[in-house]
Amino acid sequence: MPKVSIIIPSYNSLDYLPEALDSALQQTFRDIEVIIVNDGSTDGTEQWVLAQAHPQVKLFSQENLGKSAARNRGLAESTGNYVAFLDADDIWEPTKLEKQVRCLGRNPQVGLVYTWTALADSHGRPTGRILASTASGKVWRALVLKNILACGSTPMVRRQCFDKAGGFSPDLPLAQDWDMWIRIASHDEFAVIKEPLVRYRKHDRNTSTKWALMHTCSCLVLERAFKAAPVPNAEIADIYDRARTSLYLYLSWLAIRKQADDQARFFWQKSQETASSRFSRDAMRLWVTLFVRRWLGQGNYYRLQKVFYGLRRSISMLRV
Repeated sequence: MPKVSIIIPSYNSLDYLPEALDSALQQTFRDIEVIIVNDGSTDGTEQWVLAQAHPQVKLFSQENLGKSAARNRGLAESTGNYVAFLDADDIWEPTKLEKQVRCLGRNPQVGLVYTWTALADSHGRPTGRILASTASGKVWRALVLKNILACGSTPMVRRQCFDKAGGFSPDLPLAQDWDMWIRIASHDEFAVIKEPLVRYRKHDRNTSTKWALMHTCSCLVLERAFKAAPVPNAEIADIYDRARTSLYLYLSWLAIRKQADDQARFFWQKSQETASSRFSRDAMRLWVTLFVRRWLGQGNYYRLQKVFYGLRRSISMLRV
């Protein structure tokens, strides 16, 4: 049996899948199997994978059932002691698995180890922005306030964690990874590799613009999390209040970045329904951003933002 099973769910992602698969096969840690679950693709994914005929790659095809069902199929077909997830449009740095395997080997109390994430454009080039968290140990409280893993391609998980947490929820078309990490955190400790070892590709097909669906799924994740909260009952109301506020602020920022001003204002107003959030630093920063955008005009604001992102990318490339 391989030490690590890599699960890649893929639905019409052939534009990106070859680069994702290469990043898995070019890892410095070699004791792996790669499970590609073709979730009803119509773009030739099945034929392309079969043509590779790589001894470490296994393909399983099913009708289009969604990412949760695809990941669950991958879990059922895999045999490794450790499981790592890689979305078909993301890219791993070569030492990712090696560092995570070493971490789990040295820390038997840890059930999941994640890494930092570097945002990338549609071509896989880093934008210069890093999504980073230092949360480790018992992270349930931190996770319900924010998905500290940032990207579904960062974690490596001990197989036995799924015996306690169960599989991914098929009724969650979005936020299913956040739901899973919260359930694992109810039982197991987390660790973090403080390096951006995953490139999260941003492109037009990302599902983060489906606002109503994201809102519904995220609220459902929080409801389920607090029904089984591993914290004293006296703390639940306060943590839930903060988690709900944090969710709406996150959705507001996401809408701003996607140039959806009406949605940003809606989510910002929802975040202000709790008195404790009205004068928080994040809430005020978001309000100032909305004001500046209205003052400059949406076009001028986004032109300025594009220049800023370009400068940030250039600086990050110089550092490399």
